[in-house]
Amino acid sequence: MATLAVTGHMDLTDESTPLVRAALRGLLAEHSDDLIGVSCIAAGADTLFAEEVTAAGGRLIVVIPSRDYREKKVKGNHVPAFDRLVGAAEEVLILPHEKANRSAYEAANAELLKRADRLVAVWDGRPPSGKGGGTADTVEEARAAGLPVDVVWPKGAARRG
Repeated sequence: MATLAVTGHMDLTDESTPLVRAALRGLLAEHSDDLIGVSCIAAGADTLFAEEVTAAGGRLIVVIPSRDYREKKVKGNHVPAFDRLVGAAEEVLILPHEKANRSAYEAANAELLKRADRLVAVWDGRPPSGKGGGTADTVEEARAAGLPVDVVWPKGAARRG
């Protein structure tokens, strides 16, 4: 059994989405026996990972950072995917934070790492921004804890902006 958690960028370009999806599919195929995926299902990498886990027949665990997360942070074309993945999840854990903020995101990332055997990081390799709770921060925390990290950043992947 393999329990993989994900961290990754929300701001992938449209051209990057199929590249990242294919790379995730390949990585998950290496762990197909009794696969469990843990994700906060934020837009971007988290959702792509969760969709590929369920497509591979894996079990999905969703960690929602705060009670108001869906209402305040899930917007536009991400709403249907978010709701579909919550519905497909074997377990949905809503953390006891009232508001979606840096503290809630840091707690959610800590929960991901606590549950995982490995971390999948859809990450461009840039250092932490200094704000805390981001992809690079989560990678650093995983490495410091001795958790193996699989970085997924296929050739041609890019972030918006």
